[in-house]
Amino acid sequence: MRNILTRSSLFFIVLVVVASSCHSGGDSLKEKKNELDSLKTQQEKISDKITSLEAEIAKLDTSAAPEQKPKLVALQTLTAGEFIHYIELQGHIDALNVSYVTQRGAPAQVREIYIQQGQMVKKGQLLLKLDDAVLKQNLVAATEGLQTIKTQLAYAKDIYQRRKNLFDQQIGTEVQMITDKNNVATLQNQLDAAEENVKVIQEQVNATSVVSDVDGVADQVTVKQGEYFGALGSGGIKIVNNNILKAVSNIPENYIGSVSKGSPVIVSMPDINKTINTSVSFVGASIDLINRGFVVEAKLPSDPQLKPNQLALIKVKDYSAENTISIPLNTLQNDENGKYVLVAAMKNGKLIASKRPVVIGLINNDMIEIKSGLKTGDVLITEGFGSLYEGQLITTGAQ
Repeated sequence: MRNILTRSSLFFIVLVVVASSCHSGGDSLKEKKNELDSLKTQQEKISDKITSLEAEIAKLDTSAAPEQKPKLVALQTLTAGEFIHYIELQGHIDALNVSYVTQRGAPAQVREIYIQQGQMVKKGQLLLKLDDAVLKQNLVAATEGLQTIKTQLAYAKDIYQRRKNLFDQQIGTEVQMITDKNNVATLQNQLDAAEENVKVIQEQVNATSVVSDVDGVADQVTVKQGEYFGALGSGGIKIVNNNILKAVSNIPENYIGSVSKGSPVIVSMPDINKTINTSVSFVGASIDLINRGFVVEAKLPSDPQLKPNQLALIKVKDYSAENTISIPLNTLQNDENGKYVLVAAMKNGKLIASKRPVVIGLINNDMIEIKSGLKTGDVLITEGFGSLYEGQLITTGAQ
C-alpha cells in the first residue's frame, strides 16, 4: 500500500507540472515561481501524509516493519571481590641515618683532610685534623702545674703527719697541727681542680681530630684545608648510611583519619623500574601550616640502586571492602536521572540492552566501586555501549 501511495502521488505531481507548463507557456516569470512554490508545498504535505500512514500501518501490522539489526557489543559477567583504594602521592627516597659532621669544640682551622666525597667511611674513622698547637701548649702548661701541686701536696702531707705525731706525744700546739691539716686540704682541692683542667684541655685537643659517628658514604665534603671548620659560612661533611632507607611523602590533612602506622604501602621508582611492597613506619604528629599535610614514611630494604632524594611514587592503602562489585570506570554513564550502566538482559528470547541505575563509591585507577545497583552474575556491556538505548537488540558476534 505504501508503494502504491508513493507512486500515485508522484504521478499526480508530474501531471500537474506538465499541464501547468503547457497551459502557461506565455505567463510571466513571477507566475511560474508562484506556481512552483505551490507545487512544493503540496509535495511536502503529501510526503508528511505518507510518513504518517507508514507509522500507523507499522503499529497495526508488525510484520510490515523492517527487522531490527542487533548491535555488536562486548560483555563481562560481574563477580564480587575485594576493592582497594590507594592514596597516590609523589615522594622521595631518604636515608634513615644521615649525619652532618660538626666540631665538638670551638671553630678551628683545618690542617688535614683525610677523606674524599663518595668515599666509604666507618664509625670512628678520622675525617679531619684541626689546628691544635695552642691547645697542646695549654695542655703542657696545665700538666706541669698539676705536677707542681702534687709535689706541694706530698710535702704538706709529710709536714702534717710529723706535726700530728709530735702532738700525740704532747709536743707542739694544736693550732700548728690544724694549720698543717688545712694546708693539706687546700692543696688537695687545688690538685683536684688542676686534674679536671687537664682533662678539659685534653678533651679539647682530642676534639681537633674530627671522626665519623656513623658508617656510611661521604655524600658531601665541602670543607677545604685552611678554612675554619664550624664557622658560619664554612663547608661541612655529610655522611649518609644507605643501608637503612625510607620513602617519604606528604599526605593532605583530609586523609589524617585514614592512614596509620602499619598501613600497606606500594613504593615505585620509575627511573629504575622497581616496585617495593612495605608499610607505613611513621606518621607525622602535626599538620604543616603551608601545604596543609602531614609527613608519612615507609622503611625500605637495602638496595644499591636506591639513592637518597631519588623520585618515588607512593601509594598508601586507605580503604578496602570485601565482596564488592567494581567495574571499569569508562562504562559509567550519566543522564538527567543520575549515573547508570548498560547490562545485557534476555527478553522474548532475544538479547537486549537494559539501563541499570547505580550508586558509586571510590575510584582506584580505572576501576570504580559500585555501592548498589549491580550484583554478582549481572552481565555488563563493556564495549559498544556508546550509542545503545534501552531495549536495543545486541549481539556478541558468537554463533
